[in-house]
Amino acid sequence: MLRNAVGSRCRIEYKGKLDLVTDVDRRSEEVVVEFLTQQFPECGILAEERAETRASSGCRWILDPLDGTTNYAHGYPFFCVSLAFEQDGVLCWGGVYDPLREELFTAARGCGAFLNGSPIKVAATSRLDQALLCTGFPYDVHDSSENNLDHFSAFIKTAQAVRRDGSAALDLCYVGAGRFDGYWEMKLKPWDIAAGCLIVAEAGGIVSRFSGAPIDLEQGDVVAATPELHHALLAVLNRKQQAEKKYVG
Repeated sequence: MLRNAVGSRCRIEYKGKLDLVTDVDRRSEEVVVEFLTQQFPECGILAEERAETRASSGCRWILDPLDGTTNYAHGYPFFCVSLAFEQDGVLCWGGVYDPLREELFTAARGCGAFLNGSPIKVAATSRLDQALLCTGFPYDVHDSSENNLDHFSAFIKTAQAVRRDGSAALDLCYVGAGRFDGYWEMKLKPWDIAAGCLIVAEAGGIVSRFSGAPIDLEQGDVVAATPELHHALLAVLNRKQQAEKKYVG
């Protein structure tokens, strides 16, 4: 459905100054939610465009029906559907599908990560100055001082290059597949990162919060990288905070 409708005129609404939703987002969500409800009626569903459906079973699906909506609305070919399965707060399975390239990234806890059924692993890059990184900016970038611009500037000066493609789920998958060496972003939602974080971890990467603490889907700050680069990314991300502490101290 997404592939057939891309490039056509879609109805756009704004949830915020830069946060938009299209009628295609909602149609995609309806298709997936209907399937999940029929096949797994005992599970809850957390989806971007509707209120959460909770279940006493402790299991839930986490769905982004169209990650990269701004890209989609402009006909920019970088978007996907992201779906994760969580049991008692633990991510167990994740899938991210890019309908234009027909690439399906999947991972199951303890079983590895795959692209169209073939195993994937993170890159072997160990030096930050040789690393291709990716990131994104929050929807309140125009109004908030916590907007990632300081981190972006720091990495532009320390990494080989930085990309900003507009889909957190695909960015994470590209880290898992070795196309990117590292990724960081802030103020994300659970449906943006749930599947992608598991895919990176199962592909041999390290995923954490900016502080280095374990990933928390409700907090939304994410660092994902090769094992050799993860510490280097954390050091750059925390450089400003460390400098402020030194100044105050």
